[in-house]
Amino acid sequence: MNYQPNARGYYGEFGGAYIPEMLYPNVEELQENYLQILGDPEFQREYQKLLRDYVGRPTPLFEAKRLSAKYGTRVFLKREDLCHTGAHKVNNTVGQILMARRLGKTRIIAETGAGQHGVATATVCALMGMECIVYMGKIDMERQRPNVERMRLLGAEVRAAVSGSQTLKDATNEAIRDWISNPVDTHYIIGSVVGPHPYPDLVARLQSVISEEMRKQLHEELGRELPDYVVACVGGGSNAAGAFYHFLDEPSVKLIAVEAAGHGISSGHSAATSVLGKPGIIHGSRTLLMQDEHGQITEPYSLSAGLDYPGIGPLHAFLGTSGRARFISIEDEQALYSVAELSRLEGIIPALETAHALAALPQLGAGPEDVVVVNLSGRGDKDLATYLQFADKLNSYDF
Repeated sequence: MNYQPNARGYYGEFGGAYIPEMLYPNVEELQENYLQILGDPEFQREYQKLLRDYVGRPTPLFEAKRLSAKYGTRVFLKREDLCHTGAHKVNNTVGQILMARRLGKTRIIAETGAGQHGVATATVCALMGMECIVYMGKIDMERQRPNVERMRLLGAEVRAAVSGSQTLKDATNEAIRDWISNPVDTHYIIGSVVGPHPYPDLVARLQSVISEEMRKQLHEELGRELPDYVVACVGGGSNAAGAFYHFLDEPSVKLIAVEAAGHGISSGHSAATSVLGKPGIIHGSRTLLMQDEHGQITEPYSLSAGLDYPGIGPLHAFLGTSGRARFISIEDEQALYSVAELSRLEGIIPALETAHALAALPQLGAGPEDVVVVNLSGRGDKDLATYLQFADKLNSYDF
């Protein structure tokens, strides 16, 4: 089965570019140029040098031995939390800012949920001396205050989205409106594998450095390139796309995508799109989308700002419906347990998004000889205010 998009940006029935007429020139410019730019040796030299010297790649692949002993399998953590800015998001923003510069753009806009993509965008705009506007839901600004202040310190203007649920979906809506109003000088750095073609493919390719390194590191450590399982959390799904990319055509590797079930799949307060979603169009592409019988978007919920999104990227929709990836839904309570577990067993405080992936370990059915790689997509500094709200619970767990 082919897991790459066709010429129109479709993965099976999912993908495409459903955009207002005002945006056609921008999107077509990207469609016509992105593969040529990515394949340009000079672009790659500059990109790879920044990944090494600025981002800090390659990131380590760490065998979590105490966690492994608890779950009776070999658990490795791909340490994207050690990237500059604290998450995988910077892999994408470095590549896109270089692309924007080649296309003659001078103004950058972005959306952000947990704030990590916003920080990564503000970071590369400061590096390149470009104007930066970041849209963020008002609720997310309150629960991710440290990242808001980091963006401002880096010189970005953070604009609150106050419509709808005031979270990631609404921030994306506002960013698209901005792009429609400023089509000539502005590049929209989308932070996940969502949006109109070519964004899902562009972001997946820029994040694919994660799985490229995994294969090399596993070969160095174990003498084999292929793990038995690759596990990653999915909101829109950029870290999962990067972690899965170089294993898509390796059927022996089980791909595990972990969503946020919030208070429970059937609670009415969930973001488990693979279970609750139906095909629909959101933010420029056809994908799985949480919606009611009238096609109106159902408001998602997750304690984790980065997973609080009513859809998934079209690649992930295709991987799930085709059976190539297995989707697991994790509730807030389970994720909080995994925050405490990794902190206490391995001395690593994970982001709340990443904790959802860790919480799937008991459900894998992995054996003692299996190799499980969890993409540790971000560190927990940004979530300390949330963790403090649950301090008694987190400190009560017995390991």
